[in-house]
Order: sequence, then C-alpha cells, then structure tokens
Amino acid sequence: MTPPSPLRTAHWLREQLAVNRPDLRVLDCRYALSDPLIGRLAYLEGHIPGAVYADLETDLSGPVQPSGVGGRHPLPDPAALAAWLGSVGVGSGSTVVCYDDPATGQGFYAARAWWLLRWIGHREVYVLDGGWPAYLAAGGKVSVEEATWPAATFIPEVQPGFTATAADVQRRSPGTALIDARAPERYRGEAEPLDKKAGHIPGALNRPFGMGLDESGHFRSAEAQAAHLGLGGAATISYCGSGVSAALGVLARELAGVPLGPDNRLYAGSWSDWISDDARPVATGEEAGSEKT
Repeated sequence: MTPPSPLRTAHWLREQLAVNRPDLRVLDCRYALSDPLIGRLAYLEGHIPGAVYADLETDLSGPVQPSGVGGRHPLPDPAALAAWLGSVGVGSGSTVVCYDDPATGQGFYAARAWWLLRWIGHREVYVLDGGWPAYLAAGGKVSVEEATWPAATFIPEVQPGFTATAADVQRRSPGTALIDARAPERYRGEAEPLDKKAGHIPGALNRPFGMGLDESGHFRSAEAQAAHLGLGGAATISYCGSGVSAALGVLARELAGVPLGPDNRLYAGSWSDWISDDARPVATGEEAGSEKT
C-alpha cells in the first residue's frame, strides 16, 4: 500500500490559513549551517502567518556530546522535543506543516522536522512542497509578528523502527542498501568541510539529497524519485553528515512508495557519529552502483 503523501502544496496551505483552521500549526525551519542566525533573521523579516520558528540547533537537535557520539546534530530527547512542541502550541491533535527555503540550496531542514515528528509518533505532519518561495509565488500573505499559541499537550510515542544505529549499519543484511546523501566529493573523500575524517561508510551508495528536488525546489514525482534511487523496494538505511540532509532522502523514499519503518530507516548520527569511533572503517572513491549520481 502506497503511504499517504508527506507533502502539502502552497495553495492547500493558503486555503487552510484563510479559514483559520484551528488545529493547523506551521513550523518555519529555515536555517543555514554556514550562518546559524540566517534562518531566525529571515523569520523576523517575514514568515507565514502563525508560523513558529524551529531552530535546528536548539529545537530540532539534542546537545552535542564531547565524544562525538550521536554526531553533530544528535536526536533530541523525545520528552524534551514533545515539551518544546507543546510550548509552541503543537499538540497531539495538531496538523503540522514544516517549511524551509530550498531556493538557498538548503531544502532539508523542513524534512528534518517532519522526520522528527514522525519519529515521536505524530502522523499529521507534512512538508510544504517548494517551501517559502512556493508560498510567496502562490500569493501567500506574509507576517512579521512573532507567533504565539496557547500551550498544548504533545504525548510522544517513539517509533524505534525509524532509526538505525552504527551497530545496525555494521550488521545490516546483504539485502539492505546503505545510502549516503552527501555531495559526491564528500562521499568520495575528496573534500570534507565539516567533519574530521573524509570518505564514506564502506558499501554505501551515493544518492545526493538534492537530486530529489527539481530546479524550482519542488519534489520530483514518485516515479522520478524511484528512478533516481534505483533501489526498487529494497530496504535502506540513509545517512549524511549529521542526520539532517538525509531526512530528505527518507522522505523521497516515502514518496517513492516505501514508508518510514524497517525498510526506510535513518542513521540519525550519520557520518559524524560513525567517525567518533576510530575503529570503524572508512572508504574513499566510488562504490559499485554509485554511478547513478
């Protein structure tokens, strides 16, 4: 059975905002790893009315460990994430739409928020297809007022089958494909701007996250996602540098018909967690099957 679409269009969102749908909550997830303040400043300069800003570092990640275990953007504690969601008005009965700005080349922060909410058991959460530019192009209204909502109750129900650990990666079955969502030069070990080691996990195939979006920042069709991935219905574990951009990959797999779960997992700690243990092997260059990139 094909899972429900994880996407919502800008026109749909405009319609829901126009009727003041009481259960609707919007998360503004704009961010840039190169400048952590850009997203917050963009929000203050203009955002979708009623949207709450969700910061990658403080809201959508847990504390970084000195050992590096968990990676550069560790999963937040589920209770802490649920408490934050409740504090900004997102309850267990809310319909949540997450957006970022794919026009900046960073169209994966909304997918991170989407995945986190799905991970803690929330089904009614979606990514705005095309993000902020699509909303503006659809004639959406813009607000500069920081949104506040009455506190709500969010009860987390963690889905353990959505995640994979380093141990899961190491002992994966031969039929499970390991997907590296980073840029090809990082995968091959030719460049590494963020982490202390360059290369990839041995056996991983390179499927850059950006290939799931078209030139306008909209998600490609289910057929195009499946063709890009080239994996059919095979089980997959996806990773990137720190578990953020790879969320776009697991969303693309769900679009292609493979729902989140044992056949579509995210290695949340990703490369930055993998290399926290020097005993874990590192590969460079291409792997057979990565020519699709």
